[in-house]
Amino acid sequence: MNEIFKNTKVNFEKLIKYGFCKVNNLYNYSKNILENQFLLKVTVDFKGDVSTQIIDNNSNEEYILHLLKDSTGEFVGSVRKEYEKILTDIKEKCFEKNIFKSLQAQAVIEYIKNKYNDELEFLWEKFPNNAIFRRKDNKKWYAALLTIPLNKLKIKSNEMVEIIDIKVSEEQINELIDNKIIYEGYHMNKKHWITIVLNNSMPDEKLFELIDKSYQLAKQS
Repeated sequence: MNEIFKNTKVNFEKLIKYGFCKVNNLYNYSKNILENQFLLKVTVDFKGDVSTQIIDNNSNEEYILHLLKDSTGEFVGSVRKEYEKILTDIKEKCFEKNIFKSLQAQAVIEYIKNKYNDELEFLWEKFPNNAIFRRKDNKKWYAALLTIPLNKLKIKSNEMVEIIDIKVSEEQINELIDNKIIYEGYHMNKKHWITIVLNNSMPDEKLFELIDKSYQLAKQS
């Protein structure tokens, strides 16, 4: 179950639409499965953490064999398959990707959503920690969020960090890059893109200003 909901965050409004009932700070959902042999109960708390129970409708006792890796057999397999199918459906319909965890990355995502109504697009199955923002009118990228080791920016560290690539005018490149806060564009055309580590080394206001300029430049390209 932990793998199913890994790197996601809950949308509580979608839980209600799905059929969850809110009781205090808990969202509860139940469904009979396998021709009413079992009752699956799913609970999501106010933090977005998910817990489950499968109750045998005949004995009214909890069934747990589907959670044990060593449990095999056709019947256990059918319970496990139905269990994972329902949880995956809940994840796809009620949860959103939550790859970028730093406070500044979250601030960037919120800013762009509020100002431009754009959502992150995860384009590469092989690189699930990379995503882009692009304009709706011409589909041009104006920002990319990625998770990389610092040594990719020629810094002597293997620490994994979240970065943003932003488009700038070619005339600005040399005056902006200082290799302390602003670096040449990682995995982008270095004549037109810069990279900033999302660790609050640059104030949000300045970062948002650069994003706005990048958005405008993407219209012209």
